[in-house]
Formats: sequence, C-alpha cells, structure tokens
Amino acid sequence: MSVTIKDIAKTAGVSYSTVSKALRDSPLVKKPTKDRIIAVANELGYQPNVAARSLVSKRSFTIGVVWPTIEQTVLSTLITTINKKLEQLSYTTLISINEVESALKIFNRYQVDAILVFDSSQSIDSYTSDVPIVTYGLANKETVYPIIDVNRLKSTYIAVQHLHNIGHRYISYIGEVEKEELQREKVQGFTQAISNLGLPSFPDQIVKVQDFDQYDGYEATKQLLASTKLPTAILTGSHDLARGALQAIYEKKLSIPNDISIISYDNITAIDRFDTPLSTVGVPLDKISDKIIEVLMNVISGKEIETTIFLEPELRITTSCSTPLK
Repeated sequence: MSVTIKDIAKTAGVSYSTVSKALRDSPLVKKPTKDRIIAVANELGYQPNVAARSLVSKRSFTIGVVWPTIEQTVLSTLITTINKKLEQLSYTTLISINEVESALKIFNRYQVDAILVFDSSQSIDSYTSDVPIVTYGLANKETVYPIIDVNRLKSTYIAVQHLHNIGHRYISYIGEVEKEELQREKVQGFTQAISNLGLPSFPDQIVKVQDFDQYDGYEATKQLLASTKLPTAILTGSHDLARGALQAIYEKKLSIPNDISIISYDNITAIDRFDTPLSTVGVPLDKISDKIIEVLMNVISGKEIETTIFLEPELRITTSCSTPLK
C-alpha cells in the first residue's frame, strides 16, 4: 500500500495542507517543520504521485537536457548540480545525447516542461518547439530563446591582471583550439591583457591543444617546459587542462608556486586532491546552476525574461599563485 500525504501528516502531527506545502518547498512553512516533514516522508518511503500532480498542474515536472558532445569535468559537475537542485523542486531530468534537432523533437513528443540546450554551436532558432527552450552557451548572436552566457573574455583578462599585479611578466596560456568559438573569447581576453599591461611576448606563450582533457594539458605543459624561455605563470583554459599541467610540472620536480604559478579557468571546487589548492577564475558553478534553474522556472511559468543573460566571473586565489622568485 502506497504512502499518502495524509499518512505523513498523521505521523508528523501536522495538517494535510502543511505537509503539501512543505513537500512543495513553500516558504509558508518554517524550516524546522519542513525538515521534520521531509524526514518523515523519507522514513515512510513516500513517492509523489506524478500523474495526479500533472493532471492538476498541467505540467509533467520533467526538464529535457540536450547534452553536448564534448566531455569535460566541469560540465559533468554542472549537470549533477542542476539535477540535484531540480530534484529539490520535484523535477525529473531527462538527458538526450542525440543531435539537437532530434533531441528537441523527442522532448516535444514527451511534452517536457522546458528544454535546456548546452553549448549548441549552431543556431536553434530555426527549430520549432512547443516547449520553451533555454540555452547555456555563447550569446554572440540574436536569438528568440533565452540564453545564459559567462564572460570568458573578462575571466582570462582579470587572471592575467592579477598575475601581473603580483610581479609576473612571462605568462603562458594553454587552451587555444582552432575554430572553437567558446574558447576564442578566453584567448582574446588573454592577448588583450598581455597587450594592455605591456607584458612581453615570447615563444610558446599561447599553446594550442586538440581537446580539453587532462592528457592535452599534460602534453602542452611538457612543450612549455621544454622551451628556452620558461614562463613564471600558466593560465589554463579548463579544469581538466590544469590537472594535466600540474602532472607535468610535478614530473619536472618544479615547485608550485615557487617555480611556476598556475590559475585554471572554470571556477569549480576542486574534486581532485591536489598537493596545492588550485587558483581558479570564472563564474562559480553554483551561480551558473542557480541562474539556469531560475530561468527554466520562469519560462515554465510564462514570465517575461531577458533574452540574453551574462554572468560575471570571480577570481579565487589560493597558494598556487605567488610572487615569482627573482
């Protein structure tokens, strides 16, 4: 026999309406009461009746996610964070690895409440959808769908600016990828900072990579460390590239930050146990996930929102950065 809201109310010693509000995370229920009700619901093994709720609300309480083809630690961490927060709002996440057009058709057929498209390099304005769409990607073109973007150019600029302010002059960047528009902004911010701050150019200052995984970061850093002119600081274009860079630096028996300081793009709480906590720059993942969910809930509710939303980066400096040794 399935557990009902009435069973939870009886066990918790509260009214039916209080339980209903608590399970919907209503601000009308005080946190201690809400926590007690949720604990009782979990203890009793309560499962919400999605079908009944959908009939009342005219919603499916599902979000479709069009997943990108690239594999990066930061994106995996971001979607995990989004999924957990959507679960707290009683939403289920459905992920499609199909091509964008095919995924949109599938999610329209399943009648999800909204669709989140990750890093689509192609315009999706030409696709028809009865379901509202939100994109997390590059907001450099007009679009009929809301798009959330982060200021990549400013991220790399302020990272170089910080390194310059603490005395670094020879700064390298690992992460240029040809024909990759999302990455081009990071390189642009780096080169603008080098020029504006009057920092010198030198061989291997910007190292191209084939991909953004740890191996590419490792190989790129080995190339840097074999150069005649060693940088005193390295800025990487992703968290995974930074992992590879650290591996190459440690293999050379160099010290971080005494020999080389390092900052990684992707403001992600380190999930790896680095010997030295990694300095990062970018928009914190919690801020990105909160904004994505906010926009999803607003489009589902039919609220008018900005078409383009920019999020500003933050610089988090740890012991992986210091004044260079003379």
